[in-house]
Amino acid sequence: MAGHSKWKNIQKRKNAQDAKKGKIFMRHAKDIYIAAKSGGGDIETNAALRTAVDKAKADNMPNDNIERNIKKATGTLDGATYEEITYEGYGPGGVAVIVNVLTDNKNRTAGEIRHAFKKHGGNLGENGSVSFMFDRKGYIVVENEDGSIDEDSITLDALEAGAEDVSVDDGAYEIYTSPEDYQDVVSYLEEQSYKLADAEVTYIPQNYNPLSSEDEEKMMKLVDALEESEDVQDVHHNLESNE
Repeated sequence: MAGHSKWKNIQKRKNAQDAKKGKIFMRHAKDIYIAAKSGGGDIETNAALRTAVDKAKADNMPNDNIERNIKKATGTLDGATYEEITYEGYGPGGVAVIVNVLTDNKNRTAGEIRHAFKKHGGNLGENGSVSFMFDRKGYIVVENEDGSIDEDSITLDALEAGAEDVSVDDGAYEIYTSPEDYQDVVSYLEEQSYKLADAEVTYIPQNYNPLSSEDEEKMMKLVDALEESEDVQDVHHNLESNE
């Protein structure tokens, strides 16, 4: 995993994503819905929900909105029923792409995803066509830009909590866990007063695919087009950036 910082990619795209302010609350709402649906509505025992709520509050999402989406997920409030769907395919140059969506209209979403792939030089594949190239992992980031967190200390804490690996890159510690141990590791690190910059169960590429500058630009246009859909939760790929 060393040498391929997922956190670098997150930071690169953060400004562009944050510029889409009209969609921020909707994305937070869906993140909260997914976390509460899978792990329950108790923020004290559901680490994924706690992380989603913290992110929403950081973007000034009203508490009423947060509570409403938790209630929707736990069946205590009438509202739209969302379905989680995963699409797989290839981008320009054969880059493997996984797209996770949460939608209340799968026909609409399927059309949007298919159109984005076709327009930007990719092709949509069958389920399982690229997912074997990724590992499902818990992924946690603790920023250390000021150098105040000792590497040995956080490594020992993370491993003691059940983490599989810790890497250091660009002023941040990236911590990897199994999906099963993810919540326990998040909870333990928070108990030790570490501030988590990011925490999720995600897809980590087993190998990375370098492209020419031209194909990389096409690939990023595909990612942008997919992220334009309000139903898309996240896009995973194994592009090795030239930057």
